[in-house]
Amino acid sequence: MGLWQQLLAGAIGLFVIFMFFPGIKATMEKSKNAEEKHWGTVVLLMIVLVAFVFLMIYSVQ
Repeated sequence: MGLWQQLLAGAIGLFVIFMFFPGIKATMEKSKNAEEKHWGTVVLLMIVLVAFVFLMIYSVQ
């Protein structure tokens, strides 16, 4: 990947972060004020994500 492509990818990544930051901030505030916490769902999603990444890694070897 050329230098200009890496710089463009970085710029796009920063743009996406800045575009989604207000929504993420509002969601975090809403989550802090929630009565019921859903940590079980978060843990399950993280396990599925890690398993998927391992599956992708082992499928290309």
